[in-house]
Amino acid sequence: MLAAGAAVLFGVAAPPATAAPSTSDTFGTNAANQIAALQAVKTAQTPAESKLDSKLLVSEKMRTRNLSASALPGLQSTGQTALVDIRATKVSDGLVNDLRKAGVAVRAISERTASIRAEAPVAALRDIAARSDVKHVETADQAITARQRENTDHKTETKQQKADRLDRQLKQAVRAQETITSAGDRAHNADGARQQFGVTGTGVKACALSDGVDSLEASRAKGELPEVDVLTGQAGDGDEGTAMLEIIHDLAPNAKLGFATAFTSDASFADNIRKLRFEAHCDVIVDDVIYFKESPFQDWIIAQAVNDVTADGALYFSSAGNEGNIADGTAAHWEGDFVDSGKSIGKFAGTAHNFAGAAGNQVFEPISDASSAGVPVTLHWSDPVGASADDYDLYLLDARGNVVNFSQNVQNGTQDPYEQLATPIFGGSGLRLAVVKFSGAARYLSLTAFGSRFRDSADGLKAYSTPGAVVGHAAARNAFAVAAAPAAAPFGRPLEPGDPANPAGPYPGVYSAASKAERFSSDGPRRVFYEADGRPITPGNVSATGGEVRQKPEITAADGVRTSVGGFDPFFGTSAAAPHAAAIASLVLSGNPGLSTSDVRDALLKTAVDIEAPGWDNLTGAGIVLADKVLAYTGASPQPYAEAQKPTVTPADGGTALDPGDTANVALPVKNIGDGTAVSTSVVLTSPTPGVTISPRAKSYGTISPGQTGVNDFTVTVPANQQLGAPVVLNAKVTFAGALSPRTSTFSLPVGTPSPVSKTFAYTGPAIPIPDNSQLGASVPLVVSGVGPAAKVSLSIDGTTCTDTEKATTVGIDHTYVGDLVGTLTSPSGATATLFQRGGGGGNNVCQVVFDDSAAKQFSAASAGDAPFTGTYRPVTPQTQAGASADGTWTFKVADIASGDTGSLRSVSLHVNGYVAGSAGQPAIVHKTVTAGPVHPAIA
Repeated sequence: MLAAGAAVLFGVAAPPATAAPSTSDTFGTNAANQIAALQAVKTAQTPAESKLDSKLLVSEKMRTRNLSASALPGLQSTGQTALVDIRATKVSDGLVNDLRKAGVAVRAISERTASIRAEAPVAALRDIAARSDVKHVETADQAITARQRENTDHKTETKQQKADRLDRQLKQAVRAQETITSAGDRAHNADGARQQFGVTGTGVKACALSDGVDSLEASRAKGELPEVDVLTGQAGDGDEGTAMLEIIHDLAPNAKLGFATAFTSDASFADNIRKLRFEAHCDVIVDDVIYFKESPFQDWIIAQAVNDVTADGALYFSSAGNEGNIADGTAAHWEGDFVDSGKSIGKFAGTAHNFAGAAGNQVFEPISDASSAGVPVTLHWSDPVGASADDYDLYLLDARGNVVNFSQNVQNGTQDPYEQLATPIFGGSGLRLAVVKFSGAARYLSLTAFGSRFRDSADGLKAYSTPGAVVGHAAARNAFAVAAAPAAAPFGRPLEPGDPANPAGPYPGVYSAASKAERFSSDGPRRVFYEADGRPITPGNVSATGGEVRQKPEITAADGVRTSVGGFDPFFGTSAAAPHAAAIASLVLSGNPGLSTSDVRDALLKTAVDIEAPGWDNLTGAGIVLADKVLAYTGASPQPYAEAQKPTVTPADGGTALDPGDTANVALPVKNIGDGTAVSTSVVLTSPTPGVTISPRAKSYGTISPGQTGVNDFTVTVPANQQLGAPVVLNAKVTFAGALSPRTSTFSLPVGTPSPVSKTFAYTGPAIPIPDNSQLGASVPLVVSGVGPAAKVSLSIDGTTCTDTEKATTVGIDHTYVGDLVGTLTSPSGATATLFQRGGGGGNNVCQVVFDDSAAKQFSAASAGDAPFTGTYRPVTPQTQAGASADGTWTFKVADIASGDTGSLRSVSLHVNGYVAGSAGQPAIVHKTVTAGPVHPAIA
């Protein structure tokens, strides 16, 4: 699927009735004149205009009539705004503020990559590009997932239709009687392996990146998924992520799960990869996304993020892609050295590339008529990213010689070696591509038409394809690119008319050497010329004999499987294959804690069942992964995982709260959440809090079976001079026989009685508009004073009269489609709690809602029928921080993360309870703050 919100700059106009068709492999009068008109724009560019995407510049010139539409009858400028990526030297407050003043809607910001995704008026783009702190203004980089649809007549739905569908799904989910299991569980022999080796994913966190998790709550209600750790504001839009998570859970049912969208922007995708590892602590990460700008020849920002997390010890899996392969004749990929055809283009500069090479002279690459609709086409060449001095251009023509689309950015030493265009949304007949070297040296080229096929044309053009369709971060050295093989029934339609039958899978049997790869699965290998920092791998040789050849894909896994997610039953494509492989890797780590990533890689490759061509091949790599074989190879065994749970504190004086000078009994449970029996289990309980005494220091818990809990009592004495509100910190170190031992948990025991009276600090300023579809959001300060340490913090979104009327002024937040909103609360210390995200669907307005850490349900359970939204909800993460002073400025922020609905933040209050002496109230909550244990080491 294409990234949501992708801009379309040019449509297709009917060619002039008098246009004479050119011969099949020559640039006729139409083509020559139209390319000359485009090149005239290129040669006349100012320095500022050369920083602007060529399509954006031509669109603006046509809009202002500085370029005649009659000169380019195949192009039609559309739209007053454009979705762009602004690549800056640094993202500063000044830059962001100036953009907003210019009418730019800022969607997302990546400070690390100095990139801003924004919706900008086309008329403002030249001024933006002219800024010294802006390097380039590009048409927004788009992305696709590697899902293969059986039904090509997929209908889009409105936002309201989607909200209604999700509401229905959630209501129906409660009545679901049985769960659905992926056929890949059986075909990979994962079900038998779990029984044989007794491993289920315990101790491992597996996380996915895709489009979105729209049906997450419905899948949880049906029992298809457990709780999923979704990065704040990164739930995305769509359901491929939900389907991927269901696959992981089917094969590794006790692995913890996490998710972040990959579809906000290319830079946000890279940021989220790092966040999943370094903030969410994911051991295994999988995605099914490719951004078109990702270089095949150098690790760009997304691959660099993959490199960072794999260097830290994570395992990374990515879909190989569905761009076809040479073996099945389904490819739309060509790469090789530029060959000068000797045919000049236009009247300014440039010669066309000869695709035929030694076999002849052909300047066009024909696109199949049967798969020509809305096809993204990319051209990359072997210059370093950000330093291309060789200028290549890409043109799409029809059979009559009209330029239908183009990409002709300037490359003069500081730009990227990249051009991209798309075919008409409804396709066409006789479409063909031309690559023109405008200036500079001959380079190695890569041309890909995503989701299409290069095919001989009716007027005599021959299609030329080569291996190497696996590109981007899937080709990172330590990533696994995963090919697809059907688990059960074959893919339900011919890829193109006249194609042979698609292969079927072994279900209910197990994969064997007779299994076949999907005909659409992308092939390798991947030739790479530069290290991530731009250093050449083979200095002086960036041709077909240079660089490094990476063997891609590495492994193959199941697709064509069932999930409970609407539209993903069955689920085809390497999008489905990658999470199967990731789940099997999770089982390996679960049964072999501490196994290095290089050992896991070795095990997966050496135990794979060889299919297709004997030995390693460019389509399936080492072969299909089987769970039983890889677990046997690694010697996997069920592992205990004993961990301290929240203690129960009972003061000896009979009070309800722990006070200075008190002695209390602390009942400390230890639960074995692992697969194996925890033997010789013991706990050492210590405290870094000065003056605290604990007796005894250690206790034996003996043997704890899987799923069972043992409890022992300890005596804790609080020093008489302990400050009210300053917690007693306990460190519970649980030791047992097993590789996951020890596990250390930290608990904070509040000292003092929570005040029964809360102090309220309300925002009293004017209503603040919430920017539509922008991570910047709307924020209000809440200044707290005179409280000291907080026993309890809650936030209320207020209002005097609750109604779901649009633009109501009597509610706390007036906003249509509340499901677009994410609310966070940041304390004076900088700690941020997520209060709500993805709740409320298409309902309007939040009024008299309290977020309380002790509430029973989260806001995500609210549906559109509950609007206007009132009542008490549990935040996603707790608001109260043990021992932290409440005094200072708190910030409540509401961000709208989807387009099409607006509103304002009007009325909000913070309620804080401090501490009082004595025991005349309810005890404060014991806070578990940290759990630590052995981590998987980095690459050996």
